[in-house]
Amino acid sequence: MRILGINAVFHDPAAALVVDGRTVAAAEEERFSRRKHGKTPVPFAAWEQPEQAAAWCLRQAGVEPSELDVVGCSYDPALVDEALDGLDPGWEWLRTTYAERAPHFLATALPGLDTDVVVCVPHHVAHAASAALAAPFGDCAVLTADGRGESTSGLAGSYSGGRLTTLAEQRLPHSLGLMYEELTEHLGFRRSSDEYKVMALASYAEPAFLADFRELIRTGDGHYTIDPIDWQRWAPRRTGREPLGDKHAQLASSVQERLEEVLLDLARWLHDQTGERRLAMAGGVALNCVANTRIACEGPFDEVWVQPAAGDAGTALGAALQLAAQHGEPIAPMPGADLGREWSDQEVEAVLRTANLRYERPHDVAEVAAEALSRDASVGWFQGRSEFGPRALGHRSLLAHPGNADNVERLNDIKGREQFRPVAPVVLAERARELFTRGPERSPHMLFVHDVTPEWRDRIPAAVHVDGTARPQTVERDREPLLARLLEAFAARTGLPALINTSFNTAGRPIVDSPVDALECFGASPIDLLVLGPFVVRRGGERA
Repeated sequence: MRILGINAVFHDPAAALVVDGRTVAAAEEERFSRRKHGKTPVPFAAWEQPEQAAAWCLRQAGVEPSELDVVGCSYDPALVDEALDGLDPGWEWLRTTYAERAPHFLATALPGLDTDVVVCVPHHVAHAASAALAAPFGDCAVLTADGRGESTSGLAGSYSGGRLTTLAEQRLPHSLGLMYEELTEHLGFRRSSDEYKVMALASYAEPAFLADFRELIRTGDGHYTIDPIDWQRWAPRRTGREPLGDKHAQLASSVQERLEEVLLDLARWLHDQTGERRLAMAGGVALNCVANTRIACEGPFDEVWVQPAAGDAGTALGAALQLAAQHGEPIAPMPGADLGREWSDQEVEAVLRTANLRYERPHDVAEVAAEALSRDASVGWFQGRSEFGPRALGHRSLLAHPGNADNVERLNDIKGREQFRPVAPVVLAERARELFTRGPERSPHMLFVHDVTPEWRDRIPAAVHVDGTARPQTVERDREPLLARLLEAFAARTGLPALINTSFNTAGRPIVDSPVDALECFGASPIDLLVLGPFVVRRGGERA
């Protein structure tokens, strides 16, 4: 069966294609349109639709729209409770227009599609499927949490033989995701976009107001309740241009700590109900890698896997996988996060020639990049298929030397980010335990934090956050041979088996996706070296 999944009409529009139970393509619309989260300059109702992403997924597999057996939308407007109107901006618009907009967009974007094959998958069922059905193991418990989807903000259950059993649904208006969004906005950041900044800020203070939030947020029987929160009680509302104060950091720390406690309570309840050894997670809240680590280390499950596209973009994949399972298809685990576009060497070279740039094709780009990195150069690294989800995992990455503490400030300057934000290391999987303790031994998708061992903190200071942690990506040789070779070549020169790996983009822009995107970012930023497939472009490399 050929099944297309889409997340459409609201933020993070995306598409994914599953053929005979195997994930063959997945991409976010922002990678094509170059507008982060698919947000247009006009009001909420004008979120982009995944037109280019859906069309590309079909081209990637050689499938015509008319050949699709089913199309799954990861939202079911029939499940929306009208009593929730006014919940947050755009709620009423979603409820009243989704049913009309989604089929219309599909018919326009995919000429020849029979719209009778379009079905709706409940939002949190799509999140659950994106985790449990894509995970590298079989039957498991599943936990989702985000801002909102129809009338719920989360789901707890289990998958057995590809079938979902829902044990608890978290009803709105109670929502960990919406609470965290409100805090994000109160602290002067963009809600539904900058929540990761709050997580980073939380490390700079103690949770001084934790007792208050334990009273406001209460758990029981796989659910929680959140009382109305007056954020002004603990810290003044901040605009983006005002400095962050101690109270802001204490507030972030308190809410982050309570979030972790609530998720741990939910995980323990779920384990008691299912007895499963493994847990899969998705939903925007599952991008909180600090909370993920507490669940993995302090929770009752032997193994925790988080969908790398845990946000709403991942529901496109989840909708397709859920429908495939419902139709009896045998589901293969997600092959990796590199599910997006790629370019041949010939196509990359044509772009370089069109740009009239001087470039090289060395015998081994890993050796060239390692040499530059060992001399403290910054390197834009563009290889293979682009990643699905918000993390750059060695395909669209900006790399730097971890031994120079100043590289945190340097990379944040290159990207135009706040200086309190950390950058992350990438390390060979077999050497990860030398550098990092606490947290899962394997972390290929950079979704857990680890404590940096005392003997390595001074050796890789750029990788160490203010609280002594890091969010590493572990690299398996058989999965990422070129990236592994780069790490080996850098270690041979420096004795350091890790590099700094941050996303190849600047603030407010999506991660680069095409060679043109990479050249534009390289040209507009003080990056020293660009590696595009087998080619190398050096700073000042324009032709005379």
